[in-house]
Amino acid sequence: MKFYLSSYKFGNHCNELSKMLPQRAKIGHINNSRDWLGVNEYNRQKSLNEEMLFLENLGFKCEHLDLKDYFGKEELLKKKLDELDGIWVCGGNTFVLRQAMKLSGFDILFKDLLRRKDFFWGGYSAGICILCDSLKYIDQVDDSKNFPYKEINTAIYEGLGVFNYALLPHYRSNHEKSELIEKEVEHCIKNKWLFKVLKDGEVFIFDNDFAE
Repeated sequence: MKFYLSSYKFGNHCNELSKMLPQRAKIGHINNSRDWLGVNEYNRQKSLNEEMLFLENLGFKCEHLDLKDYFGKEELLKKKLDELDGIWVCGGNTFVLRQAMKLSGFDILFKDLLRRKDFFWGGYSAGICILCDSLKYIDQVDDSKNFPYKEINTAIYEGLGVFNYALLPHYRSNHEKSELIEKEVEHCIKNKWLFKVLKDGEVFIFDNDFAE
């Protein structure tokens, strides 16, 4: 799997992003990190439309991949993912995103996706934090007790496990969560947890061989 991990939005290396997949490659945009209770629906839809258009303008074919459509339908989601060349996972509440991945079976299917050399994972903020072994690194930033789906009422702290350390976006950036990220850095240092910080604009690009 190829990874393009940005602190915020698409970052400062979109020229590299455009080279990571062939033109007209099919990308599914996952927006479920913004399903949280109390979300501004107008802003949620606006951001989705803008990001999908941005990917289209890079030369990719983009569609909205709403994991809610696949709750309890893991085989159907597998079929859809098999049709795609990659996914873009946007920022928001990482715990809510994790719930959606659990309910749809994405977390199980991810193990096979990870082995696909031709598959692409792009994303930012929650879309990169979810790749860590645990969500404990960000529980001062994201609300772990926000449960928008009736099927789950307990926080899931297990991440997807690509990294055995924290990825902390928005570090010392002009972002509303930057101060909370500073606290998470202090928390990691205090607990002797490994971490990597990204400032807004910065991007971490690699393939799965490196991640392992």
